[in-house]
Amino acid sequence: MANNYDFKESEKKWSKYWEEEGIYDFDGQSDKETYSIDTPPPTVSGAMHLGHAFSYSHEDFVARYQRMKQKNVFYPFGTDDNGLPTERLIEKLKNVRSTEVDRTEFVKLCQDTVAGIRPNFIQDWKNIGMSCDFNKSYSTIDNHCIRTSQLLFMDLHKKGLAYQKSAPTMWCVKCQTAIAQAELEDEELNSTFNDIIFKVGTENLIIATTRPELIPACVCIYVHPDDFRYKQIVGKKAKIPLFHYEVPIFADESVEKEKGSGAMMICSYGDKYDVEAITKRSLEPRVVIEKNGVLNHFAAKYKGMNIKDARRAILDDLEKEKLLVNKKPIQHVVNVHDKCGTEIEFLSSKQWFVKILENKKKLIKSADKIKWHPEFMKTRYVNWVEALEWDWCISRQRAYGVPFPIWYCKKCGKEMLADIKQLPVFPLENEPTKKCSCGSDKFIAEQDVMDTWATSSLSPQIVCNFIEDEEYNINFGKTYPMSLRPQAHDIIRTWAFYTIARGLYHHNKEPWSNIMISGHVLDPKGKKMSKSKGNVVEPQKVIQTYGADALRFWAANASLGKDLSYKEEDIKTALRTITKLWNASNFAFLHLTDFKNKKMELELIDKGILSKFNDIIKECTDAFDNYEYSKSKMLTEIFFWSQLCDNYLEITKDRLYNPDKRGVESRKSAQYVLYQLLLGVTKLFAPIMPYISEEIYQTHFVKSEKEKSIHISKWPKYDKKLKDEIAEKTWDKFVEILSFVRQEKAKNKLSLTAEVKLIITEEDNLLLSECLQDLKAVCKAKDIDVGEKMKVEF
Repeated sequence: MANNYDFKESEKKWSKYWEEEGIYDFDGQSDKETYSIDTPPPTVSGAMHLGHAFSYSHEDFVARYQRMKQKNVFYPFGTDDNGLPTERLIEKLKNVRSTEVDRTEFVKLCQDTVAGIRPNFIQDWKNIGMSCDFNKSYSTIDNHCIRTSQLLFMDLHKKGLAYQKSAPTMWCVKCQTAIAQAELEDEELNSTFNDIIFKVGTENLIIATTRPELIPACVCIYVHPDDFRYKQIVGKKAKIPLFHYEVPIFADESVEKEKGSGAMMICSYGDKYDVEAITKRSLEPRVVIEKNGVLNHFAAKYKGMNIKDARRAILDDLEKEKLLVNKKPIQHVVNVHDKCGTEIEFLSSKQWFVKILENKKKLIKSADKIKWHPEFMKTRYVNWVEALEWDWCISRQRAYGVPFPIWYCKKCGKEMLADIKQLPVFPLENEPTKKCSCGSDKFIAEQDVMDTWATSSLSPQIVCNFIEDEEYNINFGKTYPMSLRPQAHDIIRTWAFYTIARGLYHHNKEPWSNIMISGHVLDPKGKKMSKSKGNVVEPQKVIQTYGADALRFWAANASLGKDLSYKEEDIKTALRTITKLWNASNFAFLHLTDFKNKKMELELIDKGILSKFNDIIKECTDAFDNYEYSKSKMLTEIFFWSQLCDNYLEITKDRLYNPDKRGVESRKSAQYVLYQLLLGVTKLFAPIMPYISEEIYQTHFVKSEKEKSIHISKWPKYDKKLKDEIAEKTWDKFVEILSFVRQEKAKNKLSLTAEVKLIITEEDNLLLSECLQDLKAVCKAKDIDVGEKMKVEF
């Protein structure tokens, strides 16, 4: 082996080797137990970020472990490239706007651009050592995915679980599309709480609002029936300030008497409360905000203004008319679109929905049938489902996405679903295969596309080739549910929830047996990383400087579900472990050139550390079986540094270097244990640090272990026959004395090679009787005498 480990050369070499040798290929004909992973398809919207490298490393730890447990690991890779972020990327790269370009041309531009950038995008995942079967790859906009998504939409439609409805819907005026509740984020924004005068006859009625731009959308006033201040005005009408029309005043128990003035305006539409109130009273809406965020004719002189400009202008005019009593600066939490940060509106439009609310109990119960890692993350899922107030809106007013397989009869308006044989179908380009039941053959194609989650939520069905698509070359049959869903905690409300719903709706079973939730990466101060803050760390640069193994080793510091701050010092610590492993291997191989790897009678001190390592194997295996990769990494790291390197390598040097003095059999015992420990530690590190583990394995162990890669070799197995409590007690006492001698030398500012006289108790002398020569050699003791207590003399 070279004196220094060159991670750049190693990573390049072994990545090529793994691909050429098909180390990670899934074997559809194998009799082995299958372990399948529902890999998150990252959005093709730029390059991999540090959060990706962090969470995808976690799932890869598990994949590599299961493969070494001799399971047939199905670990496909996909990309999510039909969503709004992809559209935004294309608009940025090509300097176009989807709304200003012919739709067909824009879709073609998206397809061509994504196809061009996808290989380099995927390369980032390969560079962190992902052991996916990249031959089993998909794109959420490829024909197989479109076919699967369209077929299962038709299944929902057939079961009465998908429906179309014209109603007020959450809307993003910037993206100009409907959105689902799961796409909302809370953001604290600056605003003003404005007390405004409405007139009831000649009397003033003060109403407080943060949204004066919705005054022309007001359709009624609500007060509480028990609020004595307003009993005399219930049933009367109030005049709307600036706009001079009248609205009825109703008493309703939903009003919070203590909030603001206790009177509230009901507008079309400020929030879900307004929607319910207008429906309840059968009132005619006055929708003042258009889909592009501009006010319409109901706004009179403010027509054509955007929301923020109208807000300022209306407040200015209220103040001029002495109708603004008070204007108080506040900070309040509002719902924004998670894709762009724009405050959401409620606008009336026709959309497709999937029924959720009527099945909330079933969806919550489903969580108990899945093993959550960590367990507390199940609570997030349950809380989310319990808080849902809307069915899932799955239609989007975008150009680039999976089309709904549906047309509408021009004559009678009836829906016409595609024939299954047509799938994938593009209604804007294709026609139905039969006439409408009314006899007409003239149809209008559905213009909307599906929400990207409507397809991503079918990732298990896509990769398991649910529809038996011959073009999708995976021989995986109908193996459903899958073994594992790995993902981050921020998309429990979207990807996890939607996938569980689709599993229940289509198959009446949960989509996976286990779900593993990762946290997020924070900056060194514990703050969220963002480009605007200038605290983003690019994983590509970390890999270039320190290597993929170092980055993965750092990622393994985080327990599941926990956020982790990125600190360069932690990466350097990982690099020190890599260097130490390389140097320890160099030392070992120097003394293993004549080793035959045959079992033999071991010396007591060798039995002791082997017995302790046997326990480490059991603990690491139990940890990985419970998806606690960080615990396995920690246990291995501690054993490697404190037991193997700091102690055993030093203890055995005398026997390894001086076989004539200590005896050939004594040296063979040390060689055997050194071989087992180094091989075992390398295997325990392999899921975390795949490159250096492969380098060490191929340099020496492959000759005797036979498997062509450490990553398909057998995971170390606990052997209860190796358990030797007496030997372990001997080892522990030996290390205790050695540590004491080292401390005494350090205290007296002496070199570790300085000779000493060692005094130990009679009890310790008896316990260590078989290994006193090793103790004498490693402590550099001229003599070892017996005394009342342990002591070092210089």
